[in-house]
Amino acid sequence: MSTVYITLRNAFTSTLLGAIVLLHVASGFPATLTLTLERAFPMNHRIELSQLRDRGTIRFGLKGSYDPHVAGLYFTKVKLGSPPKDYYVQIDTRSDVLWVGCKPCIDCPTSSKFNIPITLYDPLSSSTSTPVSCSDQICAQAGQTYNSSSCSHNQCTYTIYYGDGSATLGHYVSDLIHLETFLTDTKSLNVSTSVVFGCSTMETGILATSDGAVDGVLGLGRQSLSIISQLSSQGIAPNSFAHCLADGGGILVIGQPTVPHIIFTPLVKSQGYYSTHLHSISINGKKLSIDPSVFAINNDKAGTIIDSGTTLAYLTEEAYTPFVDAITKSVSLSVQQRTSNGNPCYSITSSVSNIFPIVSLNFVGGASMHLRPQDYLSLQSSKNGAEVWCMGFQRSPEKGITILGDLVLKNKFIVYDLDAQRIGWVDYDCFSIVEVSSNSSSSSGEVVNPSQISSGRSLWIRSHQQIPVIVIASIAQLTMMFLGFQAIDMSL
Repeated sequence: MSTVYITLRNAFTSTLLGAIVLLHVASGFPATLTLTLERAFPMNHRIELSQLRDRGTIRFGLKGSYDPHVAGLYFTKVKLGSPPKDYYVQIDTRSDVLWVGCKPCIDCPTSSKFNIPITLYDPLSSSTSTPVSCSDQICAQAGQTYNSSSCSHNQCTYTIYYGDGSATLGHYVSDLIHLETFLTDTKSLNVSTSVVFGCSTMETGILATSDGAVDGVLGLGRQSLSIISQLSSQGIAPNSFAHCLADGGGILVIGQPTVPHIIFTPLVKSQGYYSTHLHSISINGKKLSIDPSVFAINNDKAGTIIDSGTTLAYLTEEAYTPFVDAITKSVSLSVQQRTSNGNPCYSITSSVSNIFPIVSLNFVGGASMHLRPQDYLSLQSSKNGAEVWCMGFQRSPEKGITILGDLVLKNKFIVYDLDAQRIGWVDYDCFSIVEVSSNSSSSSGEVVNPSQISSGRSLWIRSHQQIPVIVIASIAQLTMMFLGFQAIDMSL
């Protein structure tokens, strides 16, 4: 059983809220509250969790870049614990666990090149933190997701390995995550609910260096420990999410955003990743001579994986050579060819868009993802009017697997509709998709940079604040009687 704390927001009840909280304190209840009530719906309108799930979206501003020379990853901010603290976590659709660095931690970074503070989560300092025991059902589920899950001192522990060779070790805890759900562009709810996440006590590889340092990873995969699965199972959000990645930032949306002209292709149900059926590649509309079986999905082939945690893109060996050869042949008269670390590169003196062709990735169901040159090439250098672009598609390090990373996914709204078992996309300007009110009482909205979106603004009032409780509480009581206002306790 987990309790969900919800904040309803508008101008009048923002004032009334203070009186309600003070009445709570004066009555001898705990001095610190996580439940706040401000109205976001008409009076006498009861709010059901199903409405929150159907109407609300949880939005996270993103920072980062698809450019490996700049960042090579995207991260957002989450609020965890009581009192809430901010943690910066990389978004990763190929893993499932949300984890953050934890006190004490071996080889955890202390600084970051991204100019963000590195914060270690301390279970002892959060009043709502609870370790996950070995007998907990969650621990059994974790063992199915990660075979390395085990037990130590009756704590459910884990080891997670990533494709770049880095790893994190730690144990699972349960604590509050604090979210802001947007019902409309001008109305929002603050929601706090218990989730299970990893408390990392050791990190290796790039995770332990300042080059890629963030506080942790936000796993958005398909398994039960994913934040998407946990929030959906509690009725907090639909079983879907989306992201839009751009140079410098973007947005992550939990829920089903309304975006026109999205085209979908089915997800492969048997795969734990977000795998799709890619069956051909076209260049300027002409299909390449690649045997479709190289993209097949079976026991030892995962097909084509959509992965926000991968910077570039990777083609299975049988598709890589004909793809690169076709691109090179199409531009041979307009570029100077060279190599960099074995990777094909091209020196040009005019616009890359005018020289290189459009590439189409063709999926089952007739859906095609059209790539501009900037979506499959990576800018290596630019000097005196000359640019060097290198192939952004690499040979896949894993047999039979094609991976579409941030280079390909950028400047598109990618939608993961898990209930319908499909994934969709549409070209989009990631910095013009969010319209929210700058004031909760205002009816007019303003377009904001996604990186400016907060992850929650809960109100905390402590008993040592000296305010005339009895007078305000009496006013609050009379006002509540007049309005017929009722506080609703919602438990799942």
